[in-house]
Amino acid sequence: MLGVGSDLRGDDAAGMLVSAGLEAHFQGRLDPSAFRVFAGETAPENSSGELKRYMPSHILIVDCADFGKDPGETVLASPAEITGIPFTTHRLPLFVLTDYLSAEIPCSIRILGIQPGTMELLHPVTPPVQEAVETVTALLIQAITGVFNKPPDIR
Repeated sequence: MLGVGSDLRGDDAAGMLVSAGLEAHFQGRLDPSAFRVFAGETAPENSSGELKRYMPSHILIVDCADFGKDPGETVLASPAEITGIPFTTHRLPLFVLTDYLSAEIPCSIRILGIQPGTMELLHPVTPPVQEAVETVTALLIQAITGVFNKPPDIR
């Protein structure tokens, strides 16, 4: 999982908050060769080398995304679908990063965008986005736990 965003710009912190929540929950509970959290902050491309060394089968990128809905609403998209969604706080457009990762790592990539209410400098995260962060984090914890606690398929 790659969290993206800025803790200094209001709701843009959403991706970083989800990554921090997952990191805190799974610290010492899962083998890092099976699941890892990467904090990409405002330059997620800086995590590309580490992601390439890790060679995951799946990458979920969580970020703030303005897709014209109410604050806190979420969208799950493929990299091909994000070219029209502004991910505004990054040095490099997110679709450039996903194109690069797709070419370098044989994996499935999805982007989970959370609609911001404000991206004002030094503004706190708004209540609807904080609620979305908590919901997304809880759902990801449940899904990840389910994957890794599943009994082996014996045939």
